[in-house]
Amino acid sequence: MFTDTPTQSPEAQSSGEESKKPKCPQDKIVYDAAHGEYVCQDTGEVIEEKVIDERPEWRAFTPEERGRRARTGGPVTAAVHDMGFATSIDYTDRDAAGRRLTEKKHELVKLRKWQARTRILTSVERNLAQAMNELDRLADVLNLPSYVKEEAARIYREAVDRGLVRGRSIESVIAAAIYLACREMKVPRSLDEITRHTRIGRKEIARCYRLLLRELRIKVSTTDPADYVPRIVHGLGLPGQAVKLAIEIINTAKEHGVTGGKDPAGLAAAAVYMAAERLGEKKTQKEIAHIAGVTEVTVRNRYKELAKVLGVEYE
Repeated sequence: MFTDTPTQSPEAQSSGEESKKPKCPQDKIVYDAAHGEYVCQDTGEVIEEKVIDERPEWRAFTPEERGRRARTGGPVTAAVHDMGFATSIDYTDRDAAGRRLTEKKHELVKLRKWQARTRILTSVERNLAQAMNELDRLADVLNLPSYVKEEAARIYREAVDRGLVRGRSIESVIAAAIYLACREMKVPRSLDEITRHTRIGRKEIARCYRLLLRELRIKVSTTDPADYVPRIVHGLGLPGQAVKLAIEIINTAKEHGVTGGKDPAGLAAAAVYMAAERLGEKKTQKEIAHIAGVTEVTVRNRYKELAKVLGVEYE
C-alpha cells in the first residue's frame, strides 16, 4: 500500500534553512562609511549595501560655522507669510568673503528692492504678511512656545482660505487664533491677558474666537485649572513641591464638584495660596492674584470654597 508523502521544493527547503540561521544581533552591526555598508562584526555578513550617507561633507564646530557652510535655507514654517520658501538679500555692503562692495553696490540695492516687491504681490500675501508680523509680536510678548505659534498660523491660514477674515480686522482674528491655539495645546493664556496686548476689545476677540470654532469645526476641551499652577508657582518662586500639592488640592475639589463654572486661573491661584500655607511659604493673596491675572477678591472667594471642601479653617 502506497501513501502520498508531501515533498518540499528546493526553494522551500532553502528558505527553511535560511530561517534557521541565527540572526546577527543588533549590537554587532556596524556601519562601514568607506563602502556604504552595514556589516556584522561576528560573521562578516553584509546586512545592507549601497547606503546613501545623507550627512554633509563638511564639519562645523560652532553655530556660526554651521550657518555659514550650510547650503540650505531655514525650515518650512507656517509662521512666515511665504512659508519660508523665498530668499532675502541682506542689508550689507560686503560680499561673502567680507570684502567691501564698490562697483556692484548699486546693483545689489536694486536687486534687494525688487526682491522685496516680488515677495508680496497679491492681496492675500499682503494680508498674511501683516498677520504674521502681528503673530510674531504677540507670541513674543506672551512668551508662547514655537509649536503654539505654528498652530496659530495654521488656524489663521485656514481662516483666510475660508474667507473668514474678510470684513474683520486682522488683529482680532490673529488674537482669536492665538487664544484657540493656546486652548488646543493646553498652554495657560487667558483671553484677558491676550486682550491687554492688543488694541482690540475683548468682545471682538471673543466673537472671532467663536466664529473660528464654528466655521473651522475645531473642538477644544474646557481649561483645566491645573494647567495654570506651574506658571503661578514659577512666578512666585515657590519650590516644586508646591506644584504637586496645588494639583492635588484641585483634583480633590473636582471630585466634590466645586470647580464647575469657576475661573480656572482663580481656582489655580487659590490652590497655590493654600499649598504655600501648608509649606510655610509666606505669600500674600495680592502677590498671587497679580501673577495669576485675577483679583484678590477672586482668590479669597475661591480659597473659602476650597477650605470648606478640604475641611481647612479659614482665617
